[in-house]
This record gives sequence, structure tokens and C-alpha cells, in this order.
Amino acid sequence: MTVDRDEPDGARRSPSVDHEALLEFEYTTPESARSVARSVAVEAGDIEGGRSRATVDRDGSVVTVTVAAADLVALRAGLNTWLSLVDVAESCAGATPLGEG
Repeated sequence: MTVDRDEPDGARRSPSVDHEALLEFEYTTPESARSVARSVAVEAGDIEGGRSRATVDRDGSVVTVTVAAADLVALRAGLNTWLSLVDVAESCAGATPLGEG
């Protein structure tokens, strides 16, 4: 769910979803994945607009970010945002993606 800042009283609405992308990040340890997932999950409800939404899940050492959007422009913007957020979280947590260690 997203909060549309233009609607009175922060009314909630979901964007129509015509496009979806799944990003998976695998880490060398479950602890690294947990740190990254916790860091970015708090943003899931805060940065979404009326045209996109995202979810963050973790299973062991794999973090999955699903970005859904009403149109391709919103999907691209959402993907850029989430890739940047994960990159910053990895840097701050000292997390090493599998294959880069």
C-alpha cells in the first residue's frame, strides 16, 4: 500500500499494477542479508508514489525486492531507487554480495 500525499488525511490507495520486476541479491552470509533487508525494508512504505510500490523479503542469505508499477517509466524509476538503496545498505553493512568476495 502507498500513501498518496495529495489525498486528504493520508488516504491509502494502491497503484494499478501492469508491470513488475523482481530483484534478488544473494550474500555470503544470512547475517549480511538480514542487515541489508532490514535497512531497506523501512523504506518500502515511505518512498513509494501513487504509480509504484515495493516489497522486501529475505530467505536465508537471499534478499528479494519486488517492484510493481502502473507504467514502464514508474517501474524504471522504482528500480533505480531500489538498486541505489540496496547499494548503500551493502556499503554501510559491509555486506558482500555472493560472487564479489
